[in-house]
Amino acid sequence: MSMAIVLLSGGQDSATCLAIAKQRGHKIHCVCFDYGQRHGIEIESSKALAAVADATFQLVDVKFLSRLSNSALIRKEAAIIQEKDALPSTFVPGRNALFLTVGAMIAYEKKSNVIFTGVCETDFSGYPDCRENFILSQQETINLAMGTNISIETPLMHLTKAQTVIKMKALGTLDWYKKTHTCYEGTQPACGKCPACVLRRKGFEE
Repeated sequence: MSMAIVLLSGGQDSATCLAIAKQRGHKIHCVCFDYGQRHGIEIESSKALAAVADATFQLVDVKFLSRLSNSALIRKEAAIIQEKDALPSTFVPGRNALFLTVGAMIAYEKKSNVIFTGVCETDFSGYPDCRENFILSQQETINLAMGTNISIETPLMHLTKAQTVIKMKALGTLDWYKKTHTCYEGTQPACGKCPACVLRRKGFEE
């Protein structure tokens, strides 16, 4: 059985990637990152998802990111704003590049040649590091740097949030979403107003 690394954020998309990796028959090692985010609930959600998938779990401390960025995803005092023709205030520059590089380091040590990540450019939140051209570039860079043949799998890249929900239902794992958390505010119940909540609700409604 081949090993797959799943980058797990505790949200809807990474949970779907986890279910897809499980359905493909991989042995799964989940990697979650503590980067000083506004709330820790997504880390707890990631642990719960890994457990339900019978996967191993690793939390990687990269809190130094919180000293390099003023993103609203890190700074609780910063307003969550998504203006037209501008990057969202929740964008953390370099985050996905770092996560994929660290994920590849772990893959190297575990002799895994595949990393799953839930990025999507169909319903993406305006983040440039969720686009397919970035993923292809990062994959090439990682393999050139490490002498590996690691594939970065992005099964949701061209799916809408509605299609992601349908996919999860087809896999028989829709109930896994009960363990996910997407809200930028980190509240329970979710605030229902932030861009992440609005996008998630729209997908279920559709």
